Amino acid sequence: MVDLMFSRACIGICLKAKGDTEVDFHHLTEDIGITLGQLLREIAKEGGIARYGWCILPMDGSLARVALDFSGRGASYFSGSFPSEKCGEFDMELIPEFFRGFAREGGMTLHIALLETDNSHHAAEAVFKAVGMALRQALSPSDQAPSTKGLWL
Repeated sequence: MVDLMFSRACIGICLKAKGDTEVDFHHLTEDIGITLGQLLREIAKEGGIARYGWCILPMDGSLARVALDFSGRGASYFSGSFPSEKCGEFDMELIPEFFRGFAREGGMTLHIALLETDNSHHAAEAVFKAVGMALRQALSPSDQAPSTKGLWL
C-alpha cells in the first residue's frame, strides 16, 4: 500500500525494510511510517510548497477522506474502522499506527476519515491512495506565503 501512496504522490521511492516480523508487524510498520515521515519533512523543509492537500477517494464500496497540512506540528487523526481485523496476515489496526508515526515525523497534521467500507482491502487502498493524492497537492510548487501568522488582514 505504501507504494500506491507514493505513486499517487508522484514520489519515486525504493523501500527495503527488515524487522521482527516473526513476533508481529507492529514495530516494522511503525518504523516505516517514521522513516517515510522524516523523508517528507525534509522535502517540505525546502519550502515553496502549497502546504495543504486533501482528497476524497472511492475504491469500489469504500470511501476515504484525507486532509493534511505541513504545519510543522505532527499529529494524526484517524476515524472509521475496517470491517475485518486482518487483511491476509496483516493486522488492520496497524494502519492508524503507521500514519501516527508518519504524521508526527513528517511534521504534518493529518486527518483520515474512512467514510464507507465494503472490505478491508478496498478500505486500506482508498486510505493510502487518498493520502498520496493529498501529498501530491500539498507538496506541489507554490510561491504563496506558507503562513499568514503575524499578519492582520
